[in-house]
Amino acid sequence: MTLRNKLDETDLKILNIITRNARIPFKDVADEVGVSRAAVHQRVNRMIDLEVIVGSGYHIDPKKVDFRTCTYIGIFLEKGGLFPEVVKELESIPEIVECHYTTGQYAIFIKVYAHDNEHLRTILSGRIQKIKGVASTETFISLEESFKRTIQVTH
Repeated sequence: MTLRNKLDETDLKILNIITRNARIPFKDVADEVGVSRAAVHQRVNRMIDLEVIVGSGYHIDPKKVDFRTCTYIGIFLEKGGLFPEVVKELESIPEIVECHYTTGQYAIFIKVYAHDNEHLRTILSGRIQKIKGVASTETFISLEESFKRTIQVTH
């Protein structure tokens, strides 16, 4: 039985509501779904225990805290076996907010926020390209984030 099979229609409705607004009171979720507030609370806690719901917190708008340049960088490695060591080094760079081990052209694909292009150049040439095992990089500056969303779940 997959984890997905452990979620019923009510769980999925709750997930879709709270992913649209994580600060919505459980009372409002209960009213919308047609169950008690206690049932919502129990189901959310169960989904946390099952690790369907992971993490919590507030999302920061990078532009509001002076990180105006969003960049995606594809990283080529000298050898695939260097992946763990390179990722450990990348993790020490706070401006990197996502790191993915990928198939295709790049071994690693990362998302970086920088104050401006000069700051990005410092991160790229002063940090990332100096990591042992990084053969080369390819940089894509995001001109605009058109939308961002979490996955919606349905049966």
